[in-house]
Amino acid sequence: MKPNPNQDLRVRRTLESIRRSFEALMNEKDYEQITVKELSERAMINKKTFYTYYDSLDALLNEIQDELSQEFIERTKDYSFLDIDKLTREFFLFSEEKGPFYEKITCNDTIIRNRMIRNVTASNDRGYSKLKQYTEDEINLIRIFSNSATLSIYRQWIQDGKKVPVERVIELTSIMINSGLKTIIHHK
Repeated sequence: MKPNPNQDLRVRRTLESIRRSFEALMNEKDYEQITVKELSERAMINKKTFYTYYDSLDALLNEIQDELSQEFIERTKDYSFLDIDKLTREFFLFSEEKGPFYEKITCNDTIIRNRMIRNVTASNDRGYSKLKQYTEDEINLIRIFSNSATLSIYRQWIQDGKKVPVERVIELTSIMINSGLKTIIHHK
């Protein structure tokens, strides 16, 4: 439950404390290891207070993922899928701005990240409808290629300790994905 500026100050503080505590715990351990009890203690609230605002930890995580997805969608809303250089740059810079918590939920191989991918993929057409020579199922494969390639490179970069400068990673990712998309667009 995102704090509403019109809410009571105590409610806003409680929600912010829950969020900060959750992010801190996620930076310390795997999501599956976090309990509502532990989160509540860290946020200095009781479990009942947590359940006043969220049905579960999954609900809290889903809310955060939806907010992050919407923020990225808004940031990239004017780009088509052919704007790979811009989309790639925005993805890496957005990820860097969000820090370790975002890295953790982006690099986790479980269902955690899939929600964010679905949100961004379903957000808009991004110009894919211009690919008239392809069926909708084929366009879905093209979408997943672009999204998966970028995400895989990002995950590997994080896993390798970000040894390659971010500008170089953006450049390499853009070159590889552009090469693949240009080939598929002009094929058939």
